[in-house]
Amino acid sequence: MTLPFPPREEIARLTARMLLEIKAVHFNAAEPYTYASGLKGPTYIDCRKLISFPRIRSTLMDFLSATVLRDAGFDAFDNIAGGETAGIPFAALVAERLELPMTYVRKKPKGYGRNARIEGAMTEGQRVLLVEDLTTDGGSKLSFVDAIRETGASCAHTAVIFYYGIFPETTQRLADHGVQLHHLCTWWDVLAEAKAQGFYDEATLNEVESFLTDPRAWQAAHP
Repeated sequence: MTLPFPPREEIARLTARMLLEIKAVHFNAAEPYTYASGLKGPTYIDCRKLISFPRIRSTLMDFLSATVLRDAGFDAFDNIAGGETAGIPFAALVAERLELPMTYVRKKPKGYGRNARIEGAMTEGQRVLLVEDLTTDGGSKLSFVDAIRETGASCAHTAVIFYYGIFPETTQRLADHGVQLHHLCTWWDVLAEAKAQGFYDEATLNEVESFLTDPRAWQAAHP
């Protein structure tokens, strides 16, 4: 198994460019997007779109696998778990590259049969890597991590393609739960590449930068 280990900055730049090229990134300052929290913002990303682009999908999974190996260690895991639902295909692809078993974690028990949250074979003492498509404030990761730990396995690492990178409490929130975050790029990387490649007009990019610099203030001004 040979995986590339390019510099982190190049991984971030190339990941941002791929996301922009397949139009997984959306900027719209005139009609802001409403997030799950109910708050608004001029940015939206759809990492699920990556599964339909084989060359980009393969490259990013090489990047994610290499990032995990470099940051966490070459023999740090026994099991790769995907979070339902967006994390499942990416977990499968990473597990294939690292030659490890793959499982997935449900958002909640399925309500019948074994009433399980973990699908696949996860056993006590296994060291599990949680793979997801993205993270905003890290909240959804904690529920998945707890479900993994309830099996007697450990989960001290989560890997995502995209990390918002604009809420400073995210990494500390995960760290307080005993989890280290690994990611490929952030909104700042996407904004830099969008500027460099001219993907959006200057007014839109300026509005996005204003949001990223102080999202709470931007949202207060755009109720």
